[in-house]
Amino acid sequence: MSAVQAIQIRDSAACAAEAASSLSGDLQDLQGEKMVLNMGPSHPSTHGVLRIVLKLDGEVITKAMPDIGYLHRGDEKIAENMTYTQFIPYTDRLDYLAPTANNVAYALAVEKLMGIDQLLTPRCQYIRVIVAELARISSHLLGVGCFAMDLGALTVFLLTYTEREKIYNLCESLTGARFTTSYTRIGGLARDLPPGWIEQCRQFLKEVVIDIQEVETLLTRNKIWIDRTKDVGVIPKEVAIDYALTGPNLRGSGVDYDLRKAHPYLVYDQLKFDVPLGSVGDCFDRYLVRMEEMRQSVRLVEQCLDQMPGGPINIPDGKTVLPPKQKVMTSMEELIHQFMLVTQGVNAPPGEIYFGHENPKGELGFYINSRGGGTPYRLKIRSPSFVNLSILSHLLPGHMMSDTVAILGSFDFVMGECDR
Repeated sequence: MSAVQAIQIRDSAACAAEAASSLSGDLQDLQGEKMVLNMGPSHPSTHGVLRIVLKLDGEVITKAMPDIGYLHRGDEKIAENMTYTQFIPYTDRLDYLAPTANNVAYALAVEKLMGIDQLLTPRCQYIRVIVAELARISSHLLGVGCFAMDLGALTVFLLTYTEREKIYNLCESLTGARFTTSYTRIGGLARDLPPGWIEQCRQFLKEVVIDIQEVETLLTRNKIWIDRTKDVGVIPKEVAIDYALTGPNLRGSGVDYDLRKAHPYLVYDQLKFDVPLGSVGDCFDRYLVRMEEMRQSVRLVEQCLDQMPGGPINIPDGKTVLPPKQKVMTSMEELIHQFMLVTQGVNAPPGEIYFGHENPKGELGFYINSRGGGTPYRLKIRSPSFVNLSILSHLLPGHMMSDTVAILGSFDFVMGECDR
């Protein structure tokens, strides 16, 4: 017998022993030692079609196995069969609670590939910051509202949803749609701010600050809320980094990392804002971080409205942005540009890039591999919810069954981008 054969036999024996041990453990579960419980994938129980297979010893979780993929739609493969512009509406369906933020992230990624990210007009950049921060407020309002409702505080949900509807009114006025906005274009925006929109936005900012304060009055010192969230789902700083958490879930553990500060884009380096951090890394800290982030987003939008420059919203390049309709109807050159853009898309150079955007849920990243032309050869989406949920199998064991609801609510994930 050769040494290689001996090694193969020993490996096979080890695998067989491991399988037998696992089977023995499963048989013990079936015989009543532990109970297996399916949490989800019914939507209300797990904030989306997420299934978690829990093994329980009484009320204590001993093992948790997240099972994802129920909402899979193949967005990445769809992108590889569309022009860059045609894929913009699909980004609305990723984190569908913050569609304008997805639009901005994707447009910036394609613009980085094309080398035109530094050519964006000042007005375009300020408007993009505004819609991205409004999306952050909207997402956090829903996240905190649903988190509170999961633990029994229905009044908070009604308050946050009322303010969120006002953001939808602003989106409808600006983009023509309340939910799926498709607002950005490669090199600019679909349309400029309508008359009176800035005043409406200022009025909303005054009202939402009052609502944020009222939510804090209801929750932050509430005995039930504190008991359900403090020292529950604690993620130490080192563990959060090891599992590559991003966004409020990372900053709740005290890690000072925000892409708007670490790798500034658009005009964030010209604006003043603070990055809120937690100290313990429990559910309560993640709640506090999101509450303060909403205040900082209000601060950012106010600065953008105050400093809003005039001028065009699109770069002056007819080979990247659709030319004005009037010129298309009267000039042969613009007509040719329109025809080429609509049928073939923008002509991106060969190469590969990655761009990460600070979305409400964390770092939304786009990796694009181009071989030239109007369609990506490969496109990969780094969805923050997918990465954040990877820690559940490590975090949930040792907690009570009722704590699972609090932990999932504090993570504020969305399965649309997790499953992509």
